[in-house]
Amino acid sequence: MLTRHAARASRIFHKAYQQPQLGVSLSLLPRRNFVSLDVLKDGFLDLAIALPIPALWPAYSTTIILCTVLSRLALTVPFSIWAKRRQWRAEEQVLPILQSEQPTVAKRVLEDMQKDKVRGTKEELQKIHGTRMKEILTARRKELFAEYRCRPGVTMAIPPLTQLPIFVGCSMILSHLSRYPTPFDSEPFLTLSTLAHPDPTATLPIALGLITLANVESSAWFMTDQQRERQLKVQAWKEKKVARGETVLEPQKIIKSVLRLASIGRIIVATMVPGGVVLYWITSATFGLVQTWILDYWELRRKRKLAISSPLPSPSPMPTPPPPRSPSPPASAPRWKK
Repeated sequence: MLTRHAARASRIFHKAYQQPQLGVSLSLLPRRNFVSLDVLKDGFLDLAIALPIPALWPAYSTTIILCTVLSRLALTVPFSIWAKRRQWRAEEQVLPILQSEQPTVAKRVLEDMQKDKVRGTKEELQKIHGTRMKEILTARRKELFAEYRCRPGVTMAIPPLTQLPIFVGCSMILSHLSRYPTPFDSEPFLTLSTLAHPDPTATLPIALGLITLANVESSAWFMTDQQRERQLKVQAWKEKKVARGETVLEPQKIIKSVLRLASIGRIIVATMVPGGVVLYWITSATFGLVQTWILDYWELRRKRKLAISSPLPSPSPMPTPPPPRSPSPPASAPRWKK
């Protein structure tokens, strides 16, 4: 406690010493219309002193953890829930409509091809039929997404865009706080000798990479048996398309590969930044992992309730995945007469 009050007194003395002494009125100095990093830094230090933190607890480390959890609860969790509800709206309202319209679209495309007197081999006719169906269903899917306000692009983009400014801003503030002279230089935490220096053992950076990787891989931990069966069918459908020489893009696999590389990159970067920044990153990543588990468990319970309450399920259920993750296979093409 005495150390914290001494640090505060030294900061006040340092500010007073830096004020103009030649009779210049402070009211004549230009005013800033934005909040500088110094103001935020001083506010954080004052908050760490004002909080009723037990004397045996590290004051600044505890404040970093508390501020991280509260900021994520107030500013990022609501957007994550909002995005999850949009995803559910796409699953429960848009995709069932598309599935019900597929036989009608297939029949209409076949009639149009017969009217246009399209000729070719069986494989060529099936390819033309599938291409026309895909164009119609893609346009219809965009219309339904706009009508039900659940466009996948917006659903996927909003949560990370709301987290990015907070993440960058807090990292800059803590990095600025770690510059000498700083009270961070007198507080160790776990394997950190001080909050102002990097982790000499690289333990916390490695933990950060593992937590980030677990967040990437945890999507498969809460899958139902029907979802796994669906995933296998989609994979088999993609392999057939690749065997026919068609190009199949898998955005989900690409995103996962990029995130796995980012997990390794975070370890390297975390070994070079101050300990206070690493502590903030680990707290934020841990909160994100727990949030992902809770939302995935929530969705798992919801899917089980829907499976129980659905009347007379079909013998081979095929639940539709979220639209941003994997596209649904096209309806089976009609049999052409030779």
